[in-house]
Amino acid sequence: VQLQASGGGLVQAGGSLRLSCAASGRFFRINIMGWYRQAPGKQRELVATLTTGGTTNYADSVEGRFTISRDNAKNTVYLQMNSLEPEDTAVYYCNLRVAVSGNSYWGQGTQVTVSS
Repeated sequence: VQLQASGGGLVQAGGSLRLSCAASGRFFRINIMGWYRQAPGKQRELVATLTTGGTTNYADSVEGRFTISRDNAKNTVYLQMNSLEPEDTAVYYCNLRVAVSGNSYWGQGTQVTVSS
């Protein structure tokens, strides 16, 4: 299974970015796709997840600013990030997890930098 993330970049505070992550390979169609991030010197943390059935989970810090969505036919997950803050600066990783097997797959990460 491979996850290819794209869409990161440099943006000013208050701006927006949209991340995309496409999954390829063989995996159970019922799964959870999501985004995590890791800032310098900090642990990787949850940003948002979305199940195949449409259940979402957001970190408190991004609730109301970020929106996760997915296209199940394309095995692609998106993260629309609005009202970005310097504290959102991190490497963002996409993840696909299959609950029934416990298998978890990670993308390569994409850098998001928010300038003040």
